[in-house]
Amino acid sequence: MSEARASDAPLLACDGVSKFYGAMAAVHELSFEVKRGEVLGIGGPNGAGKTTLFDVITGLSPASAGRVAFGGRDVTGLKPEQLCHRGLVRTFQLNAGYDTLSARENVLVGSYFGAKNVVIPGLRVSAAAKRRAEEAMDLVGLADSRDAIVKSLPVYKRKLLMIASAVATEPKLLMLDEPVGGLNPHEIDAVMGVIKRLREAGLTIVLIEHVMRFLVALSDRVLIMHHGEKIYEGAPEGLVHDRTVVDVYLGAGTADRLKHLLETKGAA
Repeated sequence: MSEARASDAPLLACDGVSKFYGAMAAVHELSFEVKRGEVLGIGGPNGAGKTTLFDVITGLSPASAGRVAFGGRDVTGLKPEQLCHRGLVRTFQLNAGYDTLSARENVLVGSYFGAKNVVIPGLRVSAAAKRRAEEAMDLVGLADSRDAIVKSLPVYKRKLLMIASAVATEPKLLMLDEPVGGLNPHEIDAVMGVIKRLREAGLTIVLIEHVMRFLVALSDRVLIMHHGEKIYEGAPEGLVHDRTVVDVYLGAGTADRLKHLLETKGAA
């Protein structure tokens, strides 16, 4: 494949992906692509299958059917660490971290083990791993909390810590599961700035979020799920005009507020 054609190929492609738990389809025959350099936002009601989809893509839960391709290669069935070393990483809804370690040490763990396969851990962390960790903390805004013990950090900074740990692996695709869940409006705006900087740094991003102003402000395209299936895929501006999305997810009030937000964004 030529260099031009390779750059045009999707970075991530899901083809007919399904995940069954007994007779229940948490994800049902879902297909979509993510282009290099774009931000895809995924929304939908609780229980729609969004996090399950992330689990399948990132190897935490095997697909019942379908195929996942990353960078043009079939990665269906690979383990999370194998995908991480290929450049596909994620964060979680819950604030995962090593509570008794400092923020710097947490990010170093991601940098050291996430960038490549370490069969026998060495006694020293390489200069390159330290550099990646420091740059990741600077990028997300954790420079003033490097030495803070993680259990003492507020929710907002623990969210940033997860993002920094993922970024320190030098990923090609970053998948964020509700990165602003539980945050106040000021903190949401700050995380929005972080995501914009990550995109400017060249990252492709897929994010799940219920905060619609965050989702539509950052996303090039939006995918809405319901009962494990895709009910909408397209421009954020189209959400408020899709009757199914309004009926099953947004509601009339949210749709009206979102329409005003999108009009304001367009005018700006």
